[in-house]
Formats: sequence, C-alpha cells, structure tokens
Amino acid sequence: MKNRKFNRIFAHPLWALVAAFGTYFCMYGFRKPYTAATYQGFSFFDLDFKSLLIISQTLGYVMAKWVGIKFVSEIKPAYRIRAILILIGFAECMLLLFGSVPAPWNVIFLFLNGLPLGVIFGLVLGFVEGRKHTEFLVAGLCASFIVSDGVSKSIGTFLLDHGLNELWMPFFAGLIFLVPTLLFIGMLACIPAPNQLDIQERSERPPMTGKDRWGFFNKYAPGIIGIVLVYLFTTLLRSLRADFAVEIWTGLGYHQTPELFTQSELLVSFGVLLIIGLVAFITRHKSAFYLSLFISLTGLIILIMAVYGLINGNIEAFTAMVLIGLGVYLPYVAIHAIVFERLIAITREKANVGFLMYIADSVGYTGYIILMLARYLSPDSASILSIFLKASTGMAGIGILLTVSCYFYFKYKLKNEKSTTHTPQRTGCTI
Repeated sequence: MKNRKFNRIFAHPLWALVAAFGTYFCMYGFRKPYTAATYQGFSFFDLDFKSLLIISQTLGYVMAKWVGIKFVSEIKPAYRIRAILILIGFAECMLLLFGSVPAPWNVIFLFLNGLPLGVIFGLVLGFVEGRKHTEFLVAGLCASFIVSDGVSKSIGTFLLDHGLNELWMPFFAGLIFLVPTLLFIGMLACIPAPNQLDIQERSERPPMTGKDRWGFFNKYAPGIIGIVLVYLFTTLLRSLRADFAVEIWTGLGYHQTPELFTQSELLVSFGVLLIIGLVAFITRHKSAFYLSLFISLTGLIILIMAVYGLINGNIEAFTAMVLIGLGVYLPYVAIHAIVFERLIAITREKANVGFLMYIADSVGYTGYIILMLARYLSPDSASILSIFLKASTGMAGIGILLTVSCYFYFKYKLKNEKSTTHTPQRTGCTI
C-alpha cells in the first residue's frame, strides 16, 4: 500500500518538475558564481582576466556540447544518475584547484570545470521528455537556469561582500549548493519511465545510434538548421546578458547588489514559464509546434522594441532589462521545451530531444566563443552595454526572418506527412 502511494507521488508531474528544476538550478551553483567577481587585480598578457575565465570555462562547456551529441543521445536511462553525480563532483573539485593554484595558471581548472557541466542539461532532460506534460516540465527546467543565473551571482556577490577572496569564492559557493544538489538528484532518481499513454501520445524516446542521428537530421536539415541559427543568436544574447550582468547593469546606472540579479530574473522566468507551460495543454502536435515558432517570433519582436525603448528613453532601465530578458528567453526556451519535442511527436521518428538540443547547444556556445575572441582580440573599445544593445537589434532582426522561413518550410514539409499520433479526448485547449 505504501509503495503504491509513493509510486503515485513519484509519477506526479510536480515531483518531476521540482526534481528537474532543483537539479539544474543547483548545477549553476558550480558554474556561474565566479561571474559576480570582476577580477580587476589580475591579468594575462594584457587580456582582461575575467573575459579569459569566461572564455576558458565556455570552451570546456562547448567541447562537452559536441561530445554530448553522441553521449546524451546514446546513454541508457539506468546510467544517468551515476553520470550526474560524477560530473558535478568533478566540477567542484576543479573549483577547489581554481582557488588553490595561483592566477593566471588556474584558468585551466575553470576550463575543466565547464567540461563536465556541459552535459548535465541533457541528462536531466532525459527524465522529462516524451511525456504528456513535457512542455510544462521543460519550461520549469529552463526557468531554473534563468533564476539560478541570478541567484548564483547573488550568492557570489554575498560571499564577496563578506570578505571572501575572489579566487576561493566559486568553490565555497559550490559547497553551499552541494547538499540541495544531492537532495534533488535523489528526487530525480525516483521519477518513473514514461508510461504507455506518454509513449502513445509523444512516441518512445530510445537511445539513438549514429545512423539514427544522421537519418533524422538529413530528413529535416533545412528546418533544423534554421532553428539552430535562431538558437545561436539567442544563446549569444543570453550569454552576454548573463556573463556580463554586472557590467551591463553598471552601464545602466545601477550599483551592484545581490538582490538586483535575482529580482529581474524571477520576473523573466515567471513570464517564460507561464507562456511556455500553457502549450502543454495543446494536444495537437502540429498546432503546438507552429505556436512555438510564433512564440519565438513574438519574443524577438519584444526584444527589438525593448532595446529601442531603452535607447530612446521611453522605457525605464530595469523594465527594459526585464523585457529584453523575456525577449531573449522566449525563443530560447521555446526551442528547448516545444519545438524539438513536438517535431519528434509529429514525425514519430526514432529520436530524442537530447540529440537535437545538443546540436543547437554546440553551435550556440561555439558562436559565443568566437564572439568573445573577436571582442577581445579587436581594437574596438566599445562598452559591453553598447555591444549588447547593438547585437540585440541585429540578431533579433535576422532571427525574425529565420523564424518565418522555418514556419513556411515545415508547413510545406509536414503538410503531406500523415501523423500517426493518437490524440486522446481530454479537456484542454485543442487549437
């Protein structure tokens, strides 16, 4: 009797939401707190030391994304928890070495810190994809890295304000997150596999072979490439906004406070979670898929309007930053939670979301590395705020054109493909 009760609890969507949200939220405690520091007293061959740290960690993250295309798409469910524990433990050990080894030689350990953390998302995603409530669950998972980005910076700032050394701060921030990380991973381990109704509605998500990966990609290559390019632009903007939050807020006239990061990101995450989560109630996969492209388009339009409003003085800086965050994260999270999930559900091909997301992530973070190198190897002395605002308008404009193109491509590609997806009769929106 007790086992049945526990099984019902573990199978409930809220259990999965809390487990996935908490695990990935805590992962950021091992990745992002260092960005709250300025590292102004350090240098490396006349390069800005903080930028070097960001590039180093992101290089590790990028390498993990490319490896993750194979690793995440092929890993068997039984090995996911073990992999998460080992990878996060290794990342914290690298932060210990980052604090122990003198600068600038400790840069290598931030690279090694980013390497294992780059595959955590795909492992957590495997627990929530292919389910009736996947959009709601993945939106919550994505909300975790919106909120945690701000919270991790707030904790980093708090530790710095209490006199902790900038090099040791990331390690001690990781220690703060260690116990809750283990708790949420334990919850994640209790989530049951998708049931027959989930498989009937969304299709099975088995481990993929190399042949499966190439077959799926080649069949829908133009559309996938268009979506990946939109994701590339939103990744660039999201990463600039996150990694240089201190500099951007300072450029807007705000003093660095721990509460500032958290407040803005809570508002952004609430808006994104509300909009994306509602798509879970749309049972027709094609309708949900096309709506996700419309949500992406809307976000890019909001982004352009917010930047122009800020530049022209029509929108107050804090409000503009929240709207910019909303504009960036709507397409970013829509691709995570809806676009690939529903595309697989429509086609019922042998595929999983981890494979497609890691293609997108690999391109996105590679682009960010190139952007960072171009920024700091060029003589341009423009401020981070100026670069961010210019990049926002340019990339959003191109992203709008790509999103519209993807809509027409998939409209043509899918219109003659007969869907075998069974849509059960239940209450909810059936657009």
